[in-house]
Amino acid sequence: MEEKPKDVDLIIPMIPEMELTATKTAEAVGEFMKLDQDKIEEIKMALIEACINAFEHSKSEDGRVGISFDIGTEELTIQITDRGKGFDMGQAREKLEKRRESGESRRGWGLTIMQELMDDVKVESGETGTCITMTKRR
Repeated sequence: MEEKPKDVDLIIPMIPEMELTATKTAEAVGEFMKLDQDKIEEIKMALIEACINAFEHSKSEDGRVGISFDIGTEELTIQITDRGKGFDMGQAREKLEKRRESGESRRGWGLTIMQELMDDVKVESGETGTCITMTKRR
């Protein structure tokens, strides 16, 4: 009998260091999936970036971030969701490019880091919030 994939859901408040709770969960999920330690560390770093972005930029009235781990047989999919103001990806890219050109590029690398660390990253954002979906394959 094939084992049904599992899900883990968290809701964390937007307070400093709370993203570390999410990374502890990611580590437990990665170990459950028998992922190698390098992949687990990549997942944790991408998750920290996603949480911090939500904390800093969402302006969510409920002050919470939802994190869902969808544990599949061949991949882990993580969704990070906030109920904030959302943002325009095109404008965000333009601002980042201008900062890079002017040498003011110390911040704003979160999405780029997530894309480097994960196999797939998708961002959906609108007036009711933002959802980042990240996938890591075995």
